[in-house]
Amino acid sequence: MAHAILIVDDDIAVKESVEEFLTLMTYEVKSAENAFQAIEILKTFQPDIVLTDIMMQGMDGLELTRLIREKYDSDVMVMTGYSADYSYEEAINAGASDFIFKPFRFEELDLRIRRMLREAAFKKERDKLLEDMKQLAITDGLTGLFNSRQFFHQIKQEIKRFQRYSRDLSLLLLDIDFFKAYNDTWGHLEGDRVLMSMGMIIASCLRSMDSAYRYGGEEFAVLLPETELQEACVVGNRIKENVEKAVFTPEDGVQTSVTVSLGAAQLINGEDFTSFIKRTDKALYHSKKNGRNQLTAAS
Repeated sequence: MAHAILIVDDDIAVKESVEEFLTLMTYEVKSAENAFQAIEILKTFQPDIVLTDIMMQGMDGLELTRLIREKYDSDVMVMTGYSADYSYEEAINAGASDFIFKPFRFEELDLRIRRMLREAAFKKERDKLLEDMKQLAITDGLTGLFNSRQFFHQIKQEIKRFQRYSRDLSLLLLDIDFFKAYNDTWGHLEGDRVLMSMGMIIASCLRSMDSAYRYGGEEFAVLLPETELQEACVVGNRIKENVEKAVFTPEDGVQTSVTVSLGAAQLINGEDFTSFIKRTDKALYHSKKNGRNQLTAAS
């Protein structure tokens, strides 16, 4: 796919000659005679690089550069004559990635454009790597849900939001019933398949504002902002029913299923995250004690 370049220059001869050269170099090229035309083009055209003159009527190239860096995802190279009262520092401070003096050789321009494209590609790769590393730090690799570290971070944030805006907040804790026996019978690889399915089932039952976490080995947590206890129980029972319906085939000719026990609680005024989790965990304990495969709401 060809890289795209927008040329902005009120010197028609320069604009057309640069446009012709860059087109021959197989770039996708558009051009404008002033900054206002460029802004209109940018509404429908997303260039990798904007190549703009500094000295223009109306809005100059530095103003245009600032606007592009603020609103658009394009790098900017500014052009100016040797005698102009603009410096490299001014261009860079305005947000430009490079600066070239007129008159320039087309070969030099091409080299500078190629360098900018390489640097932009490297930055995108680096940003993606950093984002991936950030996701790895907060995500459970097996289930795809958030991990316990992120759970404790997020529950504190949600409680602060509750205190600030007095919005409801509910919590579900759930545990796969007799999961150790399942692992002992079918092996840890099959147990991992159950955990992966749990992640998908839980995620499928939630709204976009909700968040799910692998809280422990076979334990999961779900934070439900702006949700009263009764609504949380509806979500919990939906998860329980969907888990019970799921069929696993640990070996040829064998089909089996698992169940979950759940506890649900709604945050009360003055409660900290430790007490909130303990109350929910106590409700989960009652579900296990009373026969499992059920949901208990905390009083």
